[in-house]
Amino acid sequence: MLRNYRRNARELMAHLARDEENAAVLREVEQLIQRLIRYGLVGEGATLNDILSLTVEDFLERRLQTQVFRQGLASSFKQARQFIVHGHIAIKGQRVNVPSYLVPLDAEMEISYYSSSPLATTGHPATTRKVIKEA
Repeated sequence: MLRNYRRNARELMAHLARDEENAAVLREVEQLIQRLIRYGLVGEGATLNDILSLTVEDFLERRLQTQVFRQGLASSFKQARQFIVHGHIAIKGQRVNVPSYLVPLDAEMEISYYSSSPLATTGHPATTRKVIKEA
């Protein structure tokens, strides 16, 4: 994934270096940067050079597996992966069972246990934090 984004950035930089600043190229640059901003990989006002400086670790931090662990829904990365694959994790109430799912910034705080999962009940031994039930 990183390789594809970096390749796209290099190709767009080559178009811009050849003075091909037409509307289509500029639109592609903007779309690429906006996509990475949505995932929190680059900040506002990013340039193509910022895309070239991305690392694998930047992408790994945005994975659902990492986010579940970082938010305390699981006690380890391995347990986070297991919870996700077994269907115990939801984003905005929608079950997600793909550990490599890239979590957009706006959905980051919407990660929780799936409502019908046994982990969603208070006092389950596998949970690492208190679960607040929705009314």
